[in-house]
Amino acid sequence: MGLCKLIKPSPRNLRVWQLGVLVAVFALWHVLTTPGLIAPFLFENDRQAAFFFGEPLKIFGRVWDWFIVHADIYRHLVVTLIETASAFAIGTALGLAFGLWLALSPLAAAICDPYIKAANSMPRVILAPIFAVWFGLGMASKVALGVTLVFFIVFFNVYQGVKEVSPVVLANARMLGASRRQLLRHVYLPSAMSWVFSSLHTSVGLAFVGAVVGEYLGSSQGVGYLILQAEGAFDINTVMAGILVLTAFALGLDALVGVAEKRLMKWQPKAGETEKL
Repeated sequence: MGLCKLIKPSPRNLRVWQLGVLVAVFALWHVLTTPGLIAPFLFENDRQAAFFFGEPLKIFGRVWDWFIVHADIYRHLVVTLIETASAFAIGTALGLAFGLWLALSPLAAAICDPYIKAANSMPRVILAPIFAVWFGLGMASKVALGVTLVFFIVFFNVYQGVKEVSPVVLANARMLGASRRQLLRHVYLPSAMSWVFSSLHTSVGLAFVGAVVGEYLGSSQGVGYLILQAEGAFDINTVMAGILVLTAFALGLDALVGVAEKRLMKWQPKAGETEKL
């Protein structure tokens, strides 16, 4: 136990190490793609690496130009964030509702089982053109695609979470006279919530994927649209800048999910507390 405490880094040191890895990655990227710093070893000349992978300083310059100088990315970013948040909220609500329903209704689960498996096995990206025909090229088609990506992750986690409820806890609650609604509120939902939050960290990224892929396939606004325009002009620096911005905001949304998880899951004992008791 003492050795584990010595090896375990403090949160402050952990952040320093994480930041150091990020700086090292960008430094290596800069060295490998800046003409004249090192002799080319994968390409015929030192300009090809910059053409294919971009140059970090120019990428950061493009991000600075988007947010500070011209400030023209905000309207595109707002569109993408609205699409992502809508897909995330709707997909999570539907996954939670259907997961609870089928987990508590064995007959309905048995009837729907082959159809759920068939729908889950379908590559959802191929639905993007269909949604564009159904809902147009506006936000609705991007939200629909994002919902299909989020729904199944939340659904399967909620379904499994409800199935994992301890039979002893259920029997004790019923013996104390708990109604079906009380069982749902005090037994099934708390059991499923830990599974739900574990799925939300993945779902928020997939909601972003749905929004961006939808914009990429057909739109006139959004960060995916900016990336598509830059790709058509072979502007790799702008493409990488768009990817960097999307990654940063996806991490921000994931952090918000983590904050909500800490607030709503205070009742759950932390790691090691059970052993101490």
